[in-house]
Amino acid sequence: MPDTSFDALQPIIGLELLLVMMGGILFWQHCVSITGRTQAKASKAAMPAWEITLPHFFLFLWLVICGGLVLQGLTAALFKTSTLDETTALIINNGAFQGGMLLGVLVSKIFFTGKDERQVSSPSWLKIIKYSFVTFLIVLPLLTLVGLSWQYLMQTLGVQLEEQEMIAIFANTESPLQLGLMIILATVLAPVSEEMIFRAGIFRYLRTRVPRWVALVGPGILFAALHMNLASFAPLAVLGIIFSIAYERTGSIAVPIIAHGLFNLNTVVLILSGIGI
Repeated sequence: MPDTSFDALQPIIGLELLLVMMGGILFWQHCVSITGRTQAKASKAAMPAWEITLPHFFLFLWLVICGGLVLQGLTAALFKTSTLDETTALIINNGAFQGGMLLGVLVSKIFFTGKDERQVSSPSWLKIIKYSFVTFLIVLPLLTLVGLSWQYLMQTLGVQLEEQEMIAIFANTESPLQLGLMIILATVLAPVSEEMIFRAGIFRYLRTRVPRWVALVGPGILFAALHMNLASFAPLAVLGIIFSIAYERTGSIAVPIIAHGLFNLNTVVLILSGIGI
């Protein structure tokens, strides 16, 4: 178990507060200031529509869902007679579902590339890294406020909140294998698959076909609902909206993928340090 004494937690708490403050400054600079709002309007116009037909979009969704369910089912059948403990099996099944959804995305690109899809010019990798860190930092203060507000609202309504199952496993596991698998799942596999589905897929399709707020909020709600946890629902919905905006502004799906991975890594560090979420 981690050392949860105040002296041991001081450096981590101090660093987290510094990151939150930096995020607040960047939020003002990129989202609230006149310059930031002007750049935002220009970036929205610069990102072209995703020229894909409705049947192909539904095929994309079908492949994603089937890919997740099929690979998860095959994995469960493969390890049915194994000696894996329940927790390790749960982690592997979750990873299989994420991997199956990503496989569905990759298969769908075989159908779309060269037909309906228009390529979007992407910034250099140096700028992608910069935008990813800026997005990650902006997320921190916003989700802190949303999370506290959501908890207060639920407590006021008398709703009992429970932490996500994977967070509890992170906090309590003593198995290096389980910890390693969860870190890979949280910081690599989940960010790639979820951003390819919700931002590069659903949001990109909706953004030029429905009112922009619907295109932002709809995938954000779906993204939060996928995690099936009421305690994190509002923060994750806002997180999805922010990642959609970051994708729209930069035109590179790598930006929300990296920012997502950084956010999950930050969460893992806080859980393992004993601070919790």
